[in-house]
Amino acid sequence: IEVYIPLTADWGEQAQLDWGEAVVKIAGEERWVYLFCLRMRASQVPFAKAFPTEKVEAFLAGHAAAFEWLGGVPAHCVFDNPKTAVTKILAGPWREEHETFSSLKAHYLFDADFCNPGEGHEKGSVENLVGYVRRNALVPVRDYASFEALNAHLLEWSEKERRRLQDNWLKEREGLRPLPERPHPCCVTKLAVVSKTSLVTFDRNRYSVPSKWAGRTVQVVATWDRVKVVVGDELVAEHERRYTRGETVVELEHYLPVLAWKPRASMNALAVRR
Repeated sequence: IEVYIPLTADWGEQAQLDWGEAVVKIAGEERWVYLFCLRMRASQVPFAKAFPTEKVEAFLAGHAAAFEWLGGVPAHCVFDNPKTAVTKILAGPWREEHETFSSLKAHYLFDADFCNPGEGHEKGSVENLVGYVRRNALVPVRDYASFEALNAHLLEWSEKERRRLQDNWLKEREGLRPLPERPHPCCVTKLAVVSKTSLVTFDRNRYSVPSKWAGRTVQVVATWDRVKVVVGDELVAEHERRYTRGETVVELEHYLPVLAWKPRASMNALAVRR
């Protein structure tokens, strides 16, 4: 018989984190979403936020949102071995960490502990949370107007759970480390050259920028929900991020100077027909 060791944690010492999946209805359409789930080990206070992806930008944003909601930072966070945090599993507890994850740790000053491969029960508290969120926060199925509405609902549910565990939460809160003065910039960046059609490509989709930047090198800054195009300190374009492939997102204003001297192109211009 395999014997398990009972575990505990001091107030504010440990949070367990995991991803889960759920089917929800947003604007009348059924779709899969990814649930970023955190549970404080001592008080059992949970937090959940939905994302359209598990990419590193969402992983970072989940931490920032959870810590902001908690009002502080746990000393240790326990994970499986997500690719957004771990690039290589070494012997024993050692890991090579994703550069952006190491940056997040340094910003919020927490330590990361990783389960042994295939041993998710080592953080069973949050493993159970994923199912708990599905059953208690997302049943019965509702039609949410947007991702923002879905996350407003999950935040309200998290608040209700915190009130239910109020006595333990008050002790847990005292043990948390203070938040930094500014939240972590939960984004990825890359350099891109604006095409002759005033488009930059990011994550297999294309986004328009003002035509004057065609042929120039710009910086693409992507969060889980926005794509921004920056030159120096100037924000030159911003779009809602898309998660399909091969989509072209354009704004008419970006092409108006060109259309002024190529008026015939307006009849078939993508920016006009959208």
